[in-house]
Amino acid sequence: VQLQAYGGGLVQAGDSLRLSCTASGRAFSTWRMAWFRQAPGKERDYVASISASGGLTYYADSVKGRFTISRDNDKNTAYLQMNNLKPEDTAGYYCAAVGARRPDWPARRTDQYDYWGQGTLVTVSS
Repeated sequence: VQLQAYGGGLVQAGDSLRLSCTASGRAFSTWRMAWFRQAPGKERDYVASISASGGLTYYADSVKGRFTISRDNDKNTAYLQMNNLKPEDTAGYYCAAVGARRPDWPARRTDQYDYWGQGTLVTVSS
């Protein structure tokens, strides 16, 4: 599986942005997907994850109510809709994938994911 994340950019506080992650390779509908983010000098942190079917979603407390993860299995794409962005949301955002048969779910650690996209930068100015 190859993942490509895009959609980042420079926005102002309070703005919205939608990130996309397109997958190629094995059937997208068999992969659980997630978004992580990494600010300069910090560790990569969990943001949100979604089940293979899209029926279950999970969020970090810091983004709950502002961010929405979704997927379109027909388009092999996962999304992260980010609303009411804050300067502390500034980071590189990475999508990740893991097979739906893995028992450790929901998964919030980076070592629980097998495939990663290259990251897309989101900068939120105050």
